[in-house]
Amino acid sequence: MNTSYTYRFITIWKLNASIEEVWEAIHEQEQWPTWWKGVVKVETIKKGAPDNIGKVMRYTWKSFLPYTLAFDMVATQIEKPHILAGTAFGELDGLGRWEIYQDGDITTLTYYWQVNTTKPWMNKLSWLLKPAFKWNHDIVMKWGAKGLANKLGAKLLLAENRFQD
Repeated sequence: MNTSYTYRFITIWKLNASIEEVWEAIHEQEQWPTWWKGVVKVETIKKGAPDNIGKVMRYTWKSFLPYTLAFDMVATQIEKPHILAGTAFGELDGLGRWEIYQDGDITTLTYYWQVNTTKPWMNKLSWLLKPAFKWNHDIVMKWGAKGLANKLGAKLLLAENRFQD
């Protein structure tokens, strides 16, 4: 079996921070390595339009598992301060979308991540490694929630990850 496997994750973070602060931190992706453990590097590969649509970023991630994962992402939708979405390609292919909303003093971030693996070893062993990949994703996203809360001096009220099979 050497076909790719589709992973579908939903991550929800709730913080007592303003939507403007949260948006700024999430939108300024090249700064993620300064506050998000597991993000090794984020760099601009290609500039987009003046509104940043079409901008291509390269993300390099590392967690407990013994591999580094890198992929590019092109911005397809930016609606400040609510939506930041893009299409991933490279070692992962798929779609990612941040949705950010504020209710009173609480800002909720929901991240939808639907990707296919492209590395042959990942595809070949997906039936076996799926639990490890899910666990790895959960760890990295919890690091992000804690890092964002620390960066903003906010209280982290919820950091939840869901996997859809």
